[in-house]
Amino acid sequence: MAKEKERDERVESGESGERQASSPENIELNTHRRIDQSLCGTLLELSEGYAKVELEATRQMAVDEMGLVHGGFTFAAADFAAMAAVNDPNVVLVSSECRFLSPVKVGDRVVFEAREQYKESRKRKIKVIGRFEDIKVFEGDFMAVVLERHVLKLKLLKEEE
Repeated sequence: MAKEKERDERVESGESGERQASSPENIELNTHRRIDQSLCGTLLELSEGYAKVELEATRQMAVDEMGLVHGGFTFAAADFAAMAAVNDPNVVLVSSECRFLSPVKVGDRVVFEAREQYKESRKRKIKVIGRFEDIKVFEGDFMAVVLERHVLKLKLLKEEE
């Protein structure tokens, strides 16, 4: 309860606790390299089949004067974590089943952990959990496919035929 009150006070005062996140060292991200991490989360950890992304909820993400953050930003960070866990330049999201379990507010720092659950040929299933402190705010199952080429190059080749 005290944590929620402190968070509410930060929102009312306009403080988001912004900080400049540093890039992870010695981690080679092979996918989504041009993603705007200020909107979709900052990569904190990366290993085979695992990624950790932190989303700092900023005032620009708010949908109202109370500081409620649009769920699209929460989803974007979870998706980024899932794609980073696969970490292939040609990975694409094909489906997801998500549960938004608690609201995210301006000033929250939500940490998303993504783990590959299985690999079947080119298919990948990734489980993503998002937490603000000890509160689970998001849970999702993502299905992705690793293609031979970039998805847009595949479409261009089909159109030429």
